[in-house]
Amino acid sequence: MSGNPAKARRIGSSPRGQGHNRGVRPPASTALIVFAKAPVVGQVKTRLCPPLTPDEAASLHGSLVLDLLERCQSLQGCDRILAGAPTPDHPFFGAMKTRFKIPIWEQVGEDLGVRMSHAFQSALGSPYQSAIIIGTDIPGITAPLMTTACKSLHDHDLVLGPTVDGGYYLIGLRSPVPELFAGIPWSTETVCSLTQEKAQALGLSVKMLPMLRDLDTIEDLQVFIQESKYLKSQTFSVRTKNVLQELEKRLSTRQ
Repeated sequence: MSGNPAKARRIGSSPRGQGHNRGVRPPASTALIVFAKAPVVGQVKTRLCPPLTPDEAASLHGSLVLDLLERCQSLQGCDRILAGAPTPDHPFFGAMKTRFKIPIWEQVGEDLGVRMSHAFQSALGSPYQSAIIIGTDIPGITAPLMTTACKSLHDHDLVLGPTVDGGYYLIGLRSPVPELFAGIPWSTETVCSLTQEKAQALGLSVKMLPMLRDLDTIEDLQVFIQESKYLKSQTFSVRTKNVLQELEKRLSTRQ
């Protein structure tokens, strides 16, 4: 992938279109791009079905998206952007735009790699000096972790957040690098390692974040259900804790 593709279609005003009047916060230098699917029944968290019903999987997914958007509200020095699929016009994204006052971008491309590469090329250079793409199915992502990712791009070309299953939950860049996304077998256990190999071959400096578990399989779900019972756990919102504990009750009746 080369050249300069058209900017991603954006729904609503630019997050930086706030003017420069006295009292207005300074413009952000980093774009935090949340990649999310709309919670369409039968199209999200399908690997959890069965034992979950499609409705239950969609409800869990929607709560995880809300969790991440809530957590990144407090971040300083970055603009939040929601990149929606399968279409940014879905009513769920309209509700998120209203609730969180964030712009909605379209995910452009046939596979995940092309979509991420396009998003970076749309954000970097103007107006942002760095950009981060983050997924929504990683309950362990916290605001301090996202802050660390942003700061790491001050002196690293690439930041990666690896997942237990071999993928990554976060990727950040200071300039577009389409080569990082070409020829990657997405949704396999080699995604992160191959990305690291490509980065090394390209001479990029890399910052690795802590490894986290994503929520893709029933085994992952069981781990997070148990974690949700700990009162001191900050992994989930109260809303998502309630969803997980309700799912545990329902699953116990299906065995």
